[in-house]
Amino acid sequence: MSQATIDKINALDKDVVIEISHLTKDYGKGRGIFDVSFKVPKGCTFGYCGTNGAGKTTTLRHIMGFIRPDSGYVKVNGLDPWKDGAIIKKSIGYLPGEIAFPPVENGSAFLKSQAELLGLEDMTKAERIINAMQLDPTANLKRMSKGMKQKTAIVATFMASPDIILLDEPTTGLDPLMREAFIDIVEEEKARGATILMSNHMFDELEETCDYVAFIKDGKIIDIVDMEEIHARPFREFIVGFRKAEDYEKAFRDPRFQVIQRIDNFLQVVVRVDGKTADIAIAELAKYPVKQCTEIKYTLEKYFLDNFGGTDHGTSDQK
Repeated sequence: MSQATIDKINALDKDVVIEISHLTKDYGKGRGIFDVSFKVPKGCTFGYCGTNGAGKTTTLRHIMGFIRPDSGYVKVNGLDPWKDGAIIKKSIGYLPGEIAFPPVENGSAFLKSQAELLGLEDMTKAERIINAMQLDPTANLKRMSKGMKQKTAIVATFMASPDIILLDEPTTGLDPLMREAFIDIVEEEKARGATILMSNHMFDELEETCDYVAFIKDGKIIDIVDMEEIHARPFREFIVGFRKAEDYEKAFRDPRFQVIQRIDNFLQVVVRVDGKTADIAIAELAKYPVKQCTEIKYTLEKYFLDNFGGTDHGTSDQK
């Protein structure tokens, strides 16, 4: 995490909705979370990314007040979830990683019971999400597929327009089309001003939706990245392939190109150019008989791999 990112988040102290400070829950044998600290500002979408068993679910369960920390603390709007859970839960929409429905007949009955608990009378938003997710809520809950259960839980999470939304691996079981529909829903909630904390192992989904992303490994935060730094780098990179060796050698004597990598066997190079003059530089390359010129998009996944190597990337948390 850069100092600029730290300063940016700290500058928003007065608007922090979720504050986690030196949070520790030790299950033994290296399992749990250790000295976890981060803040989620009001109206921010905050991604939480890590390997299988890294501690994402444990963190979210602390925020919900389901678990008492060994040390450190969690504050939600200044309140302690362990002591003030009943108050806090009124403002939170929570999508758990492991969905367990009560013994009701079908999805419609479940959503109706949730609406009654929330004091929600207008089901217009619920119907809109049902249609967007292509959900048949009249289906028997016990016979629903994993994807159908996930869709039902998504509707329950968003339908009352909560101020705070906690999502634990929210697209598990969804096909690509439904993942896009889910991203659209998250974007609508962002526009509404909701504060969202999303645990997710899908780099592209985090990149599309989040303002900040925290990486957790072995129960410890290893980095927090400001997505503006990912999207607004001052330079661009391209992989360029040449047809002739003499052009391959000649082109990159030009000081406008910073050669990052040479692949001599294939007459290819990776070059870095100033973002403001990239189009001019690429136009110069077009004067050579190149056979390939492809921009290497800088993504959250590339950032992760550049900084943390080939760390295995899991799909969900068990703790």
